[in-house]
Amino acid sequence: MGMRQSSMGQGADSRLPAATADGITPALPGFFICDLASPAPKDDMASMEHPLFTLATRPDRRILRYEHAGATIEVTPSVKGLATIHDKDVLIFCISQLMAALNAGRPVAPTLRLVAHDLLAATHRDTSGDGYRRLREAFERLSGTRIVTNILTGGIETTRGFGLLDSWEIVRKARGGRMILVTVTLSDWIYRSVLARSVLTLSRDYFHLRKPLERRVYEIARKHCGRQAEWKVGLETLLKKTGSTSPRRVFRKMIRDMVEENGLPDYTIALDAGDVVRVRARGLAPGEGPRLGADVHDEVRAAAPGLDPYYLEAEWLRLWHATGRPRLRSPDAAFLAFAKARAARRS
Repeated sequence: MGMRQSSMGQGADSRLPAATADGITPALPGFFICDLASPAPKDDMASMEHPLFTLATRPDRRILRYEHAGATIEVTPSVKGLATIHDKDVLIFCISQLMAALNAGRPVAPTLRLVAHDLLAATHRDTSGDGYRRLREAFERLSGTRIVTNILTGGIETTRGFGLLDSWEIVRKARGGRMILVTVTLSDWIYRSVLARSVLTLSRDYFHLRKPLERRVYEIARKHCGRQAEWKVGLETLLKKTGSTSPRRVFRKMIRDMVEENGLPDYTIALDAGDVVRVRARGLAPGEGPRLGADVHDEVRAAAPGLDPYYLEAEWLRLWHATGRPRLRSPDAAFLAFAKARAARRS
């Protein structure tokens, strides 16, 4: 991966600080500059698992409440409305930059300085004047939306309230008033996910998905099907996990349309009898592929730091399938060699 130099505010230590007793790395002085070239898109697993963002395309001023498997969430909007699934692009951009820096052994901080045009271009958003206006509105909704939850991030459970952005500031404007440089400070809840590497790699085609429900279903598929050929979920559970407010019959029709369009990156979906949604990794049949040992993913993490082992597994299995499904003496060794080659190519 091509990389320009990343830097901190003046006087920052060049090494990552030691973690404190609770496992949280303290913030370094200054800020992190988002100047890494095209890092792989990364998303935090907590917000992929649970519905924190509205799928509405108009200002949504409802208070959202969600409970599932012991997790509780209450999301309260500001007068600007709830943060949308498209507003999440800002967080994905920031998380991607921080993770690329961490994987390269560089220091990071929860306050990031970024070039607005770089964010818009990286997330395939409009770079006209209207695009900058919508970006500012996204900052306002992300900082104004308040969340109270007990979801773990970084292995720590706390019930707390926070905004997805603690703050944001336009540092420099063009002569016509368009923002150029922006500083944003991530909430501790999001930053903790980064430091704990509780993130997953997204397809770069994620940003081409324009329908909010498509983005949300892809996130859920990526979270639950990333390490296996197939994953099934009941329609009612999927409806709840997406955060959609559509009636079940309307939601069913939307899923059927998605099945017909077949436009999700990496995955296909089907709606089976009994309202069961079946998600499959593209190019693989359920149960197909060499069987891997229980510890191989930890070995891959050590051999290919910064690369998601389950995403690598899906790529490796697709390659195995495309090359005629050869018999492997040691699937673990073959997968590990593939992961090392991918890490070397990225370097």
